[in-house]
This record gives sequence, C-alpha cells and structure tokens, in this order.
Amino acid sequence: MFKKIHWRKMPAVLLVLACIFALTGCGGDGSGKRIVRIAHSQSETHPQHLGMLKFEEYVEGKLGDKYDIQIFPNELLGSTVKAIELTQTGAIDFAVAATANLETFADVYEIFSLPYLFVSEDAYHATMEDTDYMEKVYESTDVAGFRCVTWYNAGTRSFYATKPINTPADMKGMKIRVQQSPASIALVKAMGAAASPMSFGEVYTAIQQGVIDGAENNELALTNNKHGEVAKYYSYDKHQMIPDMLIGNVSFLNNLSAEERAIFEEAARLSTEVELEEWDKQLEEAKNIAMNDMGVEFIDVDIEPFREAALPLHDDMLERNPAIHDLYDHIQEINKQYGEGK
Repeated sequence: MFKKIHWRKMPAVLLVLACIFALTGCGGDGSGKRIVRIAHSQSETHPQHLGMLKFEEYVEGKLGDKYDIQIFPNELLGSTVKAIELTQTGAIDFAVAATANLETFADVYEIFSLPYLFVSEDAYHATMEDTDYMEKVYESTDVAGFRCVTWYNAGTRSFYATKPINTPADMKGMKIRVQQSPASIALVKAMGAAASPMSFGEVYTAIQQGVIDGAENNELALTNNKHGEVAKYYSYDKHQMIPDMLIGNVSFLNNLSAEERAIFEEAARLSTEVELEEWDKQLEEAKNIAMNDMGVEFIDVDIEPFREAALPLHDDMLERNPAIHDLYDHIQEINKQYGEGK
C-alpha cells in the first residue's frame, strides 16, 4: 500500500480512489504498521489541521514502528456526520466533530449550543481544561462506539450576513444557516430570523445564490472558507463559544496497550495545545484579511439585547434536558470566578 498521501500533488480522481483504497484495504501499510486514519472538515492551514500534524508527529515519533497516522482534511471522507459514522464503525479511527453533531449520541452535549453559556473566553477555556470533570462528559458516548479524547477551540460565534445586523430586530425575516442543533435553531428563531440547518460545506454557495442571507460562525470562516466573499457584514454579538471535539473509536482506544494509550492521549493533549496557539495567531490574521482584502465590515454591537432575547432558552433547555444540569451548574460556578454566573 502506501506510507503517506500527499494531497496537494494528487489529481482529484486519484484522490478519491486513494481514499476508497485506504478505507477498503487492510489495516496496515505494507510494512506491518497499523494505519490510523483521522478525518476533519477544515483546510490544511486551519489550526485544527496543524494540531493534527502535531498529533501525527508525536505518535510516530514514539510509535513510528507500529503506527502510520494519515490525516484526511477538507471533508475528503465526507461530511462531519459521515466521519462520525465511520469512526463508530472503526472504518476510520478518529474524527473532529462539532458538539452539535454529538447531541444525538449524548444529550449532555446540547449544553454547548446554549447561547451566552460562558461569561468570557477565560471561563470557557477554564471549563474545557478541567480534564477531570470533562472526562465524565467524554465517556458519555462510549455506548455509541466513540469517545472524545480532547477539545479544540472553535472560537466565539457571531452572525454574519449580506446586510448589517446591529440589533436582533435587524434579523427579522432573514434566513440564517445554523448547525443541526435544536438550541442553535431556537437561538436564531429568538432573534426573529428563520433557521436553515445545512452542511458547513454548502454555506458559501447558499449565501452566493441567495438561498440564505447569512450564517453564524467565527472569523476564520470568512477567510478559510471564503465566506467573506459573499457576506460583507460581521456583527460581534458573540452568542456562543463552542468547542470542537476529537473523537476516537472506542474499540481502537481500548485495544491499545497502557503505554500506547498514554502516548495517544498525550498526542491529543499536544494537538490541542498547538491548535489553541495557532487559533490566536490566525484569528487576527483572518480579521485583517477579511477587512482589508475582502471588504468585510466588522460591527461592534450592543450585546445585551441579543443576550436578553436568548436567555429564556437556558430555562427551556434545563427543563427539557436533565442531562445538562450537572454540567450547567459546574459552568456557572466557573463563571462566578470570571464574572457573573446566571
């Protein structure tokens, strides 16, 4: 078979064939090594991919005689939903998934879709870095065949559109793309807009063709995914801070020796460390490119009207979803350390 796939050098047809060959072939690479496949939806310059490269470097540096890490970016193996399914079955070993995609497997993940859950980025990071507590959350999907092994910063999400959004009233009648999450859909409806769940890869064309008026995401979506070419107004309402999760096939993880498991877990931790550093670097770069090269206008809105419109969703979710209560209370305690909890 092959040692590495050099994606940029391969014609599209050969690329597809290589993916199929990789997934239907044996688990080794011809040298007796076990191929470990990781799928994600971002580009090869995205902080998550750079974190994955650190994961690859660390594992192969320690266990290169046994494991060959192969990374499939840009939804090469399908959408995030498809990548989760492949990870469940063991066709691939790891995938990066949004928490909204994990809600159907464990109700607790719905909490991350709550708007204004964290009082600040510091509170958000402190929550995610509380590894002892988060392990209880991560193991909640074991029965589904996968487990989260680390988190990645997916930034602070705000609305961007083809027309300015200064207040929730400006969103009335607009169609906004959201992730497939009840809370995200409810958020947009609370603002008076219509929610349009769709794959992230479809957003550019949908805005370009007028199917939707905008979306909600972090600043990197404007440049890495070129959304700034079709949506010229980015409003800092900062409604969500949502992590992405690196999930691993449970059988693969459980079949590792104790030494190997420790190495893979350390690789995951290091990948997060790199991703966080790269995120901070790329965030400012993305804003500068979007503003100066793409002509995107960044609007500093009064957040309070957006927050007031969204806060009733907290009580609604707490009443409807008992699985989030403990984590919600845990986050509120952390919020009090960095500002005001609910």
